[in-house]
Amino acid sequence: MNAQNGKVALVTGASRGIGAAIAQRLAHDGFAIIVNYAGNHAAAETVVNAIQAKGGQALAVQGDVAATAAVRALFDAAEARFGGVDVLVNNAGIFKPAPIASSDDALFDSHIAINIKGSFNTMREAANRLRHGGRVINFSTSVVGLKLENYAIYAATKAAVETMGAIMAKEMRGRGITVNAVAPGPTATDLFLDGKSPELIDRLAKLSPMERLATPDDIAAVVAFLAGPDGAWINGQVLRANGGMV
Repeated sequence: MNAQNGKVALVTGASRGIGAAIAQRLAHDGFAIIVNYAGNHAAAETVVNAIQAKGGQALAVQGDVAATAAVRALFDAAEARFGGVDVLVNNAGIFKPAPIASSDDALFDSHIAINIKGSFNTMREAANRLRHGGRVINFSTSVVGLKLENYAIYAATKAAVETMGAIMAKEMRGRGITVNAVAPGPTATDLFLDGKSPELIDRLAKLSPMERLATPDDIAAVVAFLAGPDGAWINGQVLRANGGMV
């Protein structure tokens, strides 16, 4: 664990999977971490405890990113505990694959509320409250490039996030704030693997010339690059972290 660098990262959806890996990697790099979670307090506290056990600083804060007041409270909590926010990682999101023909209104609306409105809520708050030289790291998906069947709604929401982020990068002119997106391919999280046959998992792994799924740590390393000093000149970009599949 590096000595604290005096900077603070707010990671949404950080109680498990990729978000938990990001929180722990950024803590290792010296950031104090706001571990945001929607409902699983115990899982969020497990992440906090893991960070603190290695000498890092972290605080679990519940909040539904789709709710404007909850997002404002997230930033309030970060400022009260750690003095401000330097890095926003927009990891919270949902994906429930379904063909367009059988997708109901509730499925569509939930993707819009969390993936688009949630990312917008946090970006808007960051645009007003992020400290000079900060970073916004949004999450997209390599399905925007692959255009796989059954992912129309999910991919559409992430394409919107990519566009909003690229525009926000220009709007942050003069503040030293970069805005980028990470677009993973298939990643071996419990959420991704659940319900998939070994044959399907193997087929998805073989889509990449690296012939494996990403690990959460693979994706966390890309986020750490963008959040750290070596990523300072990357701005308004989408990094497709997928092992070369698209």
